[in-house]
Amino acid sequence: QSSWAVALHLGEWNWRWMLGLETLPAVLYFFCLYLVPESPRWLIMNNREDEAHDILCKVSGSEQAGKEIEVIRASLRPSDSGVGAIQQSALGELFRKPMRLVLAIGLTVAILQQITGINSVFFYAPMIFEQSGIGTNASFMQAILVGLTNLIFTVIAMTLIDKLGRKPILIFGVTGIAVFMFLLSYGFDAATYTLSGDSISQLSVGIDQALLQQVRDVTFHSDVEFRQAIEQALGKGNLQNYESELITAAISMNPTLILVGILGFVASFAISIGPVMWVLFAELFPNRIRGLAISFVGLVNSGVSFLVQLVFPWQLANIGNAGTFFIYGVFAVIGLLIIAKLLPETKGRSLEEIEELLVRA
Repeated sequence: QSSWAVALHLGEWNWRWMLGLETLPAVLYFFCLYLVPESPRWLIMNNREDEAHDILCKVSGSEQAGKEIEVIRASLRPSDSGVGAIQQSALGELFRKPMRLVLAIGLTVAILQQITGINSVFFYAPMIFEQSGIGTNASFMQAILVGLTNLIFTVIAMTLIDKLGRKPILIFGVTGIAVFMFLLSYGFDAATYTLSGDSISQLSVGIDQALLQQVRDVTFHSDVEFRQAIEQALGKGNLQNYESELITAAISMNPTLILVGILGFVASFAISIGPVMWVLFAELFPNRIRGLAISFVGLVNSGVSFLVQLVFPWQLANIGNAGTFFIYGVFAVIGLLIIAKLLPETKGRSLEEIEELLVRA
């Protein structure tokens, strides 16, 4: 090790450094928040119209700012139906009839973003790559590619979202998510697992090779069957300790297909529903209830994320890689159909126009 690495105790405190360095972007983000202006609509709702006018002038010029302020004022005036009224929002208002369409769209996008397994892939990427038989070290290197792919395609999404529109990007990305999930399912479904005499002889000394003779030269066509057979032969503890090594020794598949599937899935997510979801949330909901609505659908999004990550290890152990990724692909197809049918294009429309389209109508 280099002297600077030794001085910083990188080997001894590797987890501390890994987690501690994450405070740097958090602190930077905190101070950058002071540069973010308040929403003009919020300022007008709180009788700070001059400040709202100044912010809109910077964005669209003085003449257009005046027009937008008039539109915002009109949207905030109480109407006979109560739409647009400045009032304290209650949770029950989210579930009233005028909000059903916009809430259905918001919930669909919030659930779809997580139920297709993005955080399972992010958090369990090394495990998934190990399941393809490439070994532990290679799996960590390929997991780094996952993060790099996410970064690059998120930046691409930022450059395209106002050029192509929200709906086309979503349809393209969610289609890609479905395709690559089915590709992953096919790749793992086509895999076979066979421990030959030569592969058994090259295993770690901690593995009792005599116990593996009962599965020697037996071909298994699913990872679930293979793990069950190994568990019966060696016991659950040894399976957990040596699972990666045993799978690497036994598997016959195309690991490049798995790499392409994972990276394609992450790219499709990062260029579409990953960042676009938050843009849609800021545009879909009416002024008077936007804060409450975004909080609600954000809570649903986080809850689905928690459940997906909670059951993912169980899915791999009981359903297998192929079945798990197939389920994610089916969810993507269902979400794609709902988006294509219900979601209007919001590009180039003001928040008031979107409210008129989704709520007042």
